[in-house]
Amino acid sequence: MKVFAINSSPKMGDGNTALILNPFLDGMREAGAAVELFYTKKIKANPCQGDYVCWLKTPGRCIQNDDMRMLLPKLAQADIWVFATPVYFDGISAAMKNVIERMLPLVEPTFELRDGHCRHPRREGTKGGKVVLVSNCGFWEMDNFDPLLVHIKAMCKNADREFAGALLRPHGGVLRRMLQEGISINDILDAAREAGRQLVAEGKMSAETLRAVSRKLIPQERLVQKANQFFRQVLNDANRK
Repeated sequence: MKVFAINSSPKMGDGNTALILNPFLDGMREAGAAVELFYTKKIKANPCQGDYVCWLKTPGRCIQNDDMRMLLPKLAQADIWVFATPVYFDGISAAMKNVIERMLPLVEPTFELRDGHCRHPRREGTKGGKVVLVSNCGFWEMDNFDPLLVHIKAMCKNADREFAGALLRPHGGVLRRMLQEGISINDILDAAREAGRQLVAEGKMSAETLRAVSRKLIPQERLVQKANQFFRQVLNDANRK
């Protein structure tokens, strides 16, 4: 089983998104999957030009000669896509959105009806498969992920892929702080690893496992208090320099 994973956090492997993504991918590897992980920060991918050359003149191939020429064949052959992104301004990061828009060559320009809705068919040689979202948000509430989930689920329908679920970590900064202070949050990291193992070995992730990834760490009021203390201290320190 081939897994294509991409992390759009600008902090790459050192960001809060990676705290959940990395054990998730480890669990997939342990279950036998071949996993490739990419970072948008290291990828040269120009914005889509919207000229439809990849549809009408060079079918399946974008005219732009950048790293998407390397990534598109990997996406086409992967059984599972894993999109990892922090929540920025109520949705997907710009870097991830750019990569998704450049995936246009994976579908045909023609229309077909799927479940009574106009869609583009997958290009010949492009597999169907599953899509997983991994995301981190600084805010406390789970509904901060709702716009992102709507976007990814819509993308799955257009790409003719199954949305297999999401590993969502609210107040991710608290998770990192607990790790730094030596406070045990192994149950969350273990749940992320187990979700990866389940997806590869069983074809799905249990709702219980996904809830464990998202469990509350501190009360909402405490998060607001701690966050404001932190940012005020940073601003005070900056003003004293």
